[in-house]
Amino acid sequence: MARSVSAADVAHLAGVSGQTVSRVANGSERVDPETRARVEAVMAQLGYRPNRAARALRTGRTRTIGVLVRTLGSVGNARMLEAVVAAGAGHDHAVLVVTLADDTPQAARAALANLTDHGVDGAIALNEATPSVQAAGPTPFPLVAVDAAPGEDVIALESDHAGGAAAAVRHLLAAGHTTVHHLAGPAGSFAADERERGWRDALGERPAPDPLRGDWTARSGHDRGARLAGEAAVTAVFAANDQMALGLLRAVREAGRTDVAVVGFDDVVDAADYQPPLTTVAQDFDALAATAVDLLLARISGDPVAPRTVIPTRLVLRESA
Repeated sequence: MARSVSAADVAHLAGVSGQTVSRVANGSERVDPETRARVEAVMAQLGYRPNRAARALRTGRTRTIGVLVRTLGSVGNARMLEAVVAAGAGHDHAVLVVTLADDTPQAARAALANLTDHGVDGAIALNEATPSVQAAGPTPFPLVAVDAAPGEDVIALESDHAGGAAAAVRHLLAAGHTTVHHLAGPAGSFAADERERGWRDALGERPAPDPLRGDWTARSGHDRGARLAGEAAVTAVFAANDQMALGLLRAVREAGRTDVAVVGFDDVVDAADYQPPLTTVAQDFDALAATAVDLLLARISGDPVAPRTVIPTRLVLRESA
């Protein structure tokens, strides 16, 4: 069996001390740029990888990020997780995922204990997991919560849900619709509440029709959409996510309606291939994930971070509205 490359091998070929190799491997700033570049080039040449276990013993950090998630069945969670893994890898951090068994604080505490047992340096709570994690009390490590109100023990991060929803509604009103109906997300969801708030704000003084509430799935969009499509007064609908918009579009088509404009939210990968191609509000999942990782690593390092960060959204115009 071939011998693994050691730090001593790198030090010998690079003409530096073993301590310098260690500093470069650990990202220390106490190495001049020319030496760092030479050591990194030798590391790449030899295929050297630092021993994570040994490094954890030296630094007290495992370079592992936990992710708390309620489900991976939703498009938003799946895309966020994929982006967090990529962002973590860019900082040479592994990612450990724990799924909450249910929506209770007890389930969140069990998930947090699991991550603690695995020695994570900090964690990111995604979307639906956030309320349970916040209700579980103080966390044993730094935490970034996606879609959360700021709290004493968490760093809050969100997309501009309300601003994106308002942009969608203003677009529909500018097209001549007298009002905009809303296919809302589930009650208690931070994102759903914020998108509903943006819808109401954009309607201004206009009477707001009673929203119909779905559960983020295309099936619920179709069920509620059938009711909306059956009302002649409904000519414009803002759906709180693209999956519900997909079901709504099917219901509109089945009702023989060609006069109903639909806008979604998320800009899922397939949105441009819906029939018709979906006008929607795009979340920047890559920016959300990169920001979450950056905020978490800053807090782990003891650097000051903002208690709340909002990532902009943008309206993507296609043929559905």
